[in-house]
Amino acid sequence: MLNYSIVSRGDSVSESVGEQFRRAAGARGMNEQTEKPDVVVSIGGDGTMLKAFHQYSEKLASLAFVGVHTGHLGFFADWRADEVEQLVEMMAENDLLEKRIVRYPLVEVTVDYGTTVKTYHALNEFTLKGVGSMFVAGIHINDELFEMFRGDGICISSPIGSTAYNKSLGGAVIHPALESLQIAEIASINNRLFRTLGSPIILPNHHHCDIKPNPEHSIQLNVDHLQIGSERVKSIRCKVAEQKVAFARFRPLPFWTRVREAFIGNGH
Repeated sequence: MLNYSIVSRGDSVSESVGEQFRRAAGARGMNEQTEKPDVVVSIGGDGTMLKAFHQYSEKLASLAFVGVHTGHLGFFADWRADEVEQLVEMMAENDLLEKRIVRYPLVEVTVDYGTTVKTYHALNEFTLKGVGSMFVAGIHINDELFEMFRGDGICISSPIGSTAYNKSLGGAVIHPALESLQIAEIASINNRLFRTLGSPIILPNHHHCDIKPNPEHSIQLNVDHLQIGSERVKSIRCKVAEQKVAFARFRPLPFWTRVREAFIGNGH
């Protein structure tokens, strides 16, 4: 039987759905195991899924995620609150979990602080912004200077994150089967003195991007919803991570159907 763990948004509705899931799962012989789950059930919204991802980011190779939304339709959530019984039934009857797994690329970011080096993984995106001043940085692609950026900041997104902050910046929506990352500008300055490409850039999984900010300026670093500090950094390397995130798809929900329902609706 599958072991599961629940990560809840914490509101009364999500907590109630969580208890309903526990009762149904217990009746089917499934065990709640927070340390070594086979499936992590996110109950809430997309922010809850991001919370679950980072809570279990050290164990991605051994588990999969599934989402239940308890408010507006979540992009990561396949199930409604009134479908919990059906979800538990399908989980209990699928002994071969691997056949239900889809794996999506992540963004790997390595930050060189000068004295220490830290590596982070983002499900949606990694952002860099200036603190108290303009964000100025050299953008290097495959060890070659591509442009000097001046503006509010840079967003580096995964394919599944292309529908998040990246989309609001005018970035492309990318199918998560494409192992890539996207670089989108945040309010770049373009005039006769300063010039950037001005368009999002998509890199394949065998390319990398190095961002080298002005060493005199502090920058704000965010991984998904997590603020990881406002510091001076030497350089940031971004690439497609070797590790992937797994989602348990107990019923088909095509990516473009998910995009349409999230952003356009069912109307024609």
